[in-house]
Parts: sequence; C-alpha cells; structure tokens
Amino acid sequence: MKMIIVIIKDQDADPLTQAFTAAGFRVTRVASTGGFLRSGVVTMLLGVEDGQVDAVIETVRKALPKKGDEKRATVFVVPVSHFEQV
Repeated sequence: MKMIIVIIKDQDADPLTQAFTAAGFRVTRVASTGGFLRSGVVTMLLGVEDGQVDAVIETVRKALPKKGDEKRATVFVVPVSHFEQV
C-alpha cells in the first residue's frame, strides 16, 4: 500500500478533487500554506494499492495540464507499512 501526497494551489483543488472521485479514488483535502509568499495551497492525501499509483499520477496530469514550464503539482509516494481503520 502507498500513501500519495499531492500539493497543489488552491485554485486547482476543486478540479483535481472531482477528477479523483470520478476515477474512483477516495481523497482527503487539507488546507495549508506554503511556497512563495506563504500562498494558499491544498494538500491531498490518498491511500492506494501499489498497482494504483500510476493511475493516480496520470489523473493528476490529466486534471492539471502543464502551462508552459510551470509545475502544477508536487507528488510524493510513500510506502505504508501498516493501515487500520478503527
């Protein structure tokens, strides 16, 4: 299992959330600040099976196409050694 952390600008949060849910992924959104001048960003958390990682990253690419050289998202993929819902 993997935890995918996606950090994006505020204005990209709604389209990406809709793209994730349309693709069948469950996502948790957390408002945060960071980057240049402490601008508003959103951190999205997704817990997925190993085989779904590429599909999540492809969903990000399709929902947030590049604008020139501007990067639209930062994506971290972290291994999960234990997962439990209580």
